[in-house]
Amino acid sequence: MQRILLAGLIGLIFGSGIALSGMANPAKVLNFFDLAGTWDPSLAFVMGGALLVTAIGYRFVLKREKPVLEGRFHLPTSRKLDLPLLGGSAVFGVGWGISGFCPGGAIPALGLGEASAWAFVGAMLAGIFAARTIRVALEQRTAQIV
Repeated sequence: MQRILLAGLIGLIFGSGIALSGMANPAKVLNFFDLAGTWDPSLAFVMGGALLVTAIGYRFVLKREKPVLEGRFHLPTSRKLDLPLLGGSAVFGVGWGISGFCPGGAIPALGLGEASAWAFVGAMLAGIFAARTIRVALEQRTAQIV
């Protein structure tokens, strides 16, 4: 129960920051990508601030033996740039550029009544389901060959 409450609190703080910074507004995000038109650099400041806070936070948190509510840290072990990572990154970037939403901005936008956020979140969930279905099918096919 403590983990759920803490996750909810963290999500509320994150979502509030996204909403207050304007990043739940797809037009504001799309203006960041419009270098030749109505360019708005505020997204760079929001991301830069988030990067600064994260870098400082990681320095403190990773000095701990383990997380507060977990038995160990779950950090990436692979540094390999493979097709799923690069492809997923490309799809994420294209989706963000077309819609003006990333998952971090779309979820708070749902609460703000942003209609296009519902379409984005639906498409995102469909994409997650499709990717998992394809991955499982490929793993099963590979297991049959071996």
